[in-house]
Amino acid sequence: MKDDEGFSSKGEEIIASVRAYRDERHGSRKWANMAAYTKANATFQFRRIPDAVIEPGMLIRCDTGEYRILSVEVIMGFYLEVAAEKIEATKD
Repeated sequence: MKDDEGFSSKGEEIIASVRAYRDERHGSRKWANMAAYTKANATFQFRRIPDAVIEPGMLIRCDTGEYRILSVEVIMGFYLEVAAEKIEATKD
C-alpha cells in the first residue's frame, strides 16, 4: 500500500466481501488431476467483481481459516475459480 506521499507500507486491505463456494481437497477425480502440480488444498468459486484485481499471493478469509491464493481462472467471463492453500498457524 502507498500513502499520499508515495511511501510504501505493508498492511491489509479488504477488496470485497462475497459469498463463495468452497471445495476442500478430497479423493475426487478433479483433485487427483490437480495433485500432481499444485499445493492447493481448497478451491473457491465466486462471481467476478468488476474492477477488482484478484491475483496469486492475496488472502481469502472465511469461517474455516485463511487461504493464500495460488492461481486464479476466469470461468465464462462471470466467475472466478481460485486455487488456494490453507495457511496453518505455526506452533511456538
